[in-house]
Amino acid sequence: MTNESLAEAITRAGGAVALLRNQNWPAFTFPVAPEFTNWRDEQRAWNTSVALMDQSHHMTQLFLWGDDLIPMLEGISPNTFGTFRPGVAKQLISVNKDGYLIGDGILFNIAEGEEGLVLVGHHILIDWVRFNAEKAEAAGKDVHHRLDPNSHMRQGPPTFYRYELQGPEADRVMEKLFGGPAPDIKFFHIGDVTIAGRPVKALRHGMAGQPGFEFFGPWEDNETVLDAIMEAGEEFGIRRVGAKAYSSTPLESGWVPTPFPAIFDEDFAEYREWLPAARIGNLGGSLQSDDIHDYYMTPFDLGLGRSVRFDHDFHGREALERIAADPQRRKVTLLWNAEDVAGVVRSQVEPGIPAKFLEFPKARYGFYQMDEVRHEGRPVGISTDAGYIAFDQLYMSLATLDVDIADGTEVVVVWGEDPISRKHSVDAAHRQVEIRATVAPAPYHDYARTVYRAND
Repeated sequence: MTNESLAEAITRAGGAVALLRNQNWPAFTFPVAPEFTNWRDEQRAWNTSVALMDQSHHMTQLFLWGDDLIPMLEGISPNTFGTFRPGVAKQLISVNKDGYLIGDGILFNIAEGEEGLVLVGHHILIDWVRFNAEKAEAAGKDVHHRLDPNSHMRQGPPTFYRYELQGPEADRVMEKLFGGPAPDIKFFHIGDVTIAGRPVKALRHGMAGQPGFEFFGPWEDNETVLDAIMEAGEEFGIRRVGAKAYSSTPLESGWVPTPFPAIFDEDFAEYREWLPAARIGNLGGSLQSDDIHDYYMTPFDLGLGRSVRFDHDFHGREALERIAADPQRRKVTLLWNAEDVAGVVRSQVEPGIPAKFLEFPKARYGFYQMDEVRHEGRPVGISTDAGYIAFDQLYMSLATLDVDIADGTEVVVVWGEDPISRKHSVDAAHRQVEIRATVAPAPYHDYARTVYRAND
């Protein structure tokens, strides 16, 4: 069973949906402390002061190099590589022949030469890139790779520490840390800085809807750099962010962390023979269809269209050009109705069959969370990631909806499974309920804090 390929597992289960709907997948926890103060306080810190997020352990890293690497990546990705050079990062995506998304990750171009590029993210896209790298190498191409799994799967420490500094006071912390202004680095560019006498790479980007920096460097320097950042941030109320609060950051940044991978058609048959079934994850949520294609999403459905360029040939280009000309869905935030959320919670302490349990701060119970969204009784999209943000006192989810569903529209999220799957993560007895939600932009924060809260 442990060596079973995805292709073999699908045959055994009688189909991809049956496999993914009922397959157990370990609860994904970030291997850092759950809380340092409490998750509400830590969530508020990246909105009111400054927060430090430890990304050293939960992401997979794939180091890449070789003269034929860029042509290989161009062949499987709609990203442009015309200006890709050391000191630049990009959000790498890949699609199948029909233009549907495989996944995304951050590709860092650190330096020329061996291990000069590193792809960081969940393993879904990384496995596809690794498969293609192995094929290229077997064909005699100058493509090489080294996998650095996350801390759940790896023995020993990671190659790099990664610390994210976010919040309105982040620049003041860095001024103290560097003895002068924060480094002037363009968005998604990488600069060289020094912290506590140690050389550090700094990527300018933002999570949780706030600008900031990701600092990374050799693991042996991790404690020295962490201590220096925490000391510089003490007077500004810096908080270390634990696993609970960190898991909710995508809700504010608008990033869908684990989109369903479109790898179940004929063009991925060889890949499914190669991929261990244990790496595919599982499917949770109220969306019920025996057709695997109903779970697929395009880059444009999830706001990743900005990464698409048609300046080169790649797998799926023709289909993606058609999709780009007429996108059918768009990424949104759904602000859940407080009364309906309270009703789900209340059902847990009343007699009778309760609604599906609603976790705080995150409610995802499948690796791919796929809840049906309806408007006036008809399906209009998929809610993918749900949770609570303490700063705004809002339960919300990220979703992809039909483009004719305007901001401000009230829709319904169907919460709970019917029929109930056999996954251990699902309450064996629960009832499906409808939760009203208001459509807002994604990222939501500007809208929520200027429009939504103004109407409180």
